[in-house]
Amino acid sequence: MNPVIEVKELRKYFGKLEVLKGVDLSVNKGETVVILGASGSGKSTLLRCLNLLEIPETGTLLFQGAVVGTPVPNAKTQYRDADLCALRRSVGMVFQQFNLFPHLTVEENVMVAQMKVLDRSKDEARSVARRHLDKVGLIAKAQSYPSRLSGGQQQRVAIARALAMDPAVMLFDEATSALDPELVGEVLATMKQLSVDGMTMIIVTHELGFAYNVADRVVFLHQGKIHEEGTPEEVLIHSKTERTRDFLRSHSTFRLPEIVA
Repeated sequence: MNPVIEVKELRKYFGKLEVLKGVDLSVNKGETVVILGASGSGKSTLLRCLNLLEIPETGTLLFQGAVVGTPVPNAKTQYRDADLCALRRSVGMVFQQFNLFPHLTVEENVMVAQMKVLDRSKDEARSVARRHLDKVGLIAKAQSYPSRLSGGQQQRVAIARALAMDPAVMLFDEATSALDPELVGEVLATMKQLSVDGMTMIIVTHELGFAYNVADRVVFLHQGKIHEEGTPEEVLIHSKTERTRDFLRSHSTFRLPEIVA
């Protein structure tokens, strides 16, 4: 299959610190890939490089088979504003924080980017917003303001907002980490349904049970490199390396019988 999004030999520095050390990753249409790793392993940086919120030092980024930007010999790839806008229009991202506009209703929060970026009419944007709010189970809250919603509901609005832009790929950067434990499940259930519906997704998370149940492929990142990857069974249950097993042991709540029950 032709990957929807792919990186080759991706390297990223912050000052003298090399955070990503030659990462190769490709994700096919409809695939759900979960990226795991300890804090500081480069997970969020990798995700942010995939939609060029962070510009890598070296490496090639391809989207739907085409190289993004203009490669320059012995220098960073050059990215025009048009390159950045085109990629970000097609690669949706959901962050740890919801970043909703507090002065806009739920419906308006999902409408505004559609009108400004996709040039949709107000009526079309409202129709799309309501369709995606219904998908995430929040159509009844369309006229509410973010302050009236729980954290889990606000994150589901953020997911609806990203989906309303008709992305080819969805990136999730620890989308449940800012939530109280009792609210995590509703967001994970929404993400699971997107996977069932065939949305291409790349998810950074520490929710190992979710990874086991939902991912097509699990990637374990360690010190800026892909240390191990495979099916959830291969990586989470039959890990090949001691470093992966150490990481899994540190998540003492992860138990296979609990996951499959």
